[in-house]
Parts: sequence; C-alpha cells; structure tokens
Amino acid sequence: MSDARCPLNAAEIVDAYFLEHRAKVLDIAAFLDRIDRAADAPAAMDYRVAALIECIALLLDGEGDRARRIQERLSDRTSEPVDRAPMQGAMGAPEADG
Repeated sequence: MSDARCPLNAAEIVDAYFLEHRAKVLDIAAFLDRIDRAADAPAAMDYRVAALIECIALLLDGEGDRARRIQERLSDRTSEPVDRAPMQGAMGAPEADG
C-alpha cells in the first residue's frame, strides 16, 4: 500500500465523495441486473463482465492497493502488436488472464 497520505481526513472524504460513489455502485448494480434479465443469461457471460465481477471481489477482499490491482486486472499485458484490431477502441479488459 502507498505511504502517500490524503490531506483530508476520512470523514471529509466521505462527506465530499460518498454520493458520487453511491451513484456509481447503483449504476454497476443496474448494469449487472440488465445482464441477468437478458434472454440468453447466464450462458452469454462475457469475459468483460467476468473481469468486472473479479474486480468487485478485489474491492471486497480486505487487501490494500485496490486501484492498482484492479487496473492490473483490466490491463492487457500482451506485448506483441496485433495485425488488425477487432474494433475501433479498446475492449476494456483482456480475455481470460490476458
């Protein structure tokens, strides 16, 4: 875990940012609910959704450096360039363990 300290105390951080992050959690819950209600659920579990669920588990595991560990889980670790991208833009998470 980083030794850097935040200039705010915990109560100030909660006061400043709780509502913003409450909305993000609700947004994720709604996203997962929509997938659950899809006609082909759960058979169509996409690797990106699986990665997101793994990241949620990292949030709850009691360990530090959550942001770093989640960023690493969502990062493509391949070093070889691809001949042709499958789409314009990023996929957001590597397939399987990348």
